[in-house]
Amino acid sequence: MKNLFDLTGKVALVTGASSGLGVQFAKALARQGADVAIAARRVDRLEQVKAEIEELGVRCLAVPCDVLKTDQIVEMVQTVKEHFGHIDILVNNAGVGKGIPAEMQTDEEWLSTTRINLDGVYYVAREVGKVMIEQKYGKIINLGSIHSMVAMAGSPISAYCASKGGVLMLTKALASEWAKHNITVNAIGPAYFPSEMTQDVLAMEGFDAVVQMYCPMGRPGRDGELDGAIVYFASDASSYTTGQYLAVDGGWTAI
Repeated sequence: MKNLFDLTGKVALVTGASSGLGVQFAKALARQGADVAIAARRVDRLEQVKAEIEELGVRCLAVPCDVLKTDQIVEMVQTVKEHFGHIDILVNNAGVGKGIPAEMQTDEEWLSTTRINLDGVYYVAREVGKVMIEQKYGKIINLGSIHSMVAMAGSPISAYCASKGGVLMLTKALASEWAKHNITVNAIGPAYFPSEMTQDVLAMEGFDAVVQMYCPMGRPGRDGELDGAIVYFASDASSYTTGQYLAVDGGWTAI
């Protein structure tokens, strides 16, 4: 029987891959045989991640890119295509998270979150989508959140929720639009996982009690527990799955 999760010969592009979940996603795809292009603003960290991925026996290309600068996105996509010849998988992971009370949030703070988390996802998907349409194949995986679906009592995350809710509907819209080109577009909705972005939240006094209250499994996610979801959406195992949102949240959004 064919291994539906084998990614040998595929090329994946992962944004926000200088730390945290982006690194985990890139390594998960590499372990399944995919060559990987990693993109982020912090070039020094990209080079370190590149070396770690190459130790897994695949090719890796590090490309600096700010997902709010469309000229850099166009250049990144062109560089990856020229280097590998094609782009089969996009993991749209770049994002930010900051809690600011809605009544105190400035226009600039609102836009900083919504632009990176939603506009940036669209800009990268648009440019990679052009390549995938031309080659008549593609797998796009957008990073949503449990906050694509639910908020949290008393938590000052209005901009984050709005942006991640937008990612969910953008995923559905692009999936509907590009299905005719043999491109699937899906989203993953993680709960709280250890990363550079969440370390302050996870360390907050009382957060363990919040997890106990909201998460049936009673704990944050662990390293590696998103790998199965990312590989599924990147592989032929999900060939008839598009426009979907998969919560990886210990049951958080089930109650």
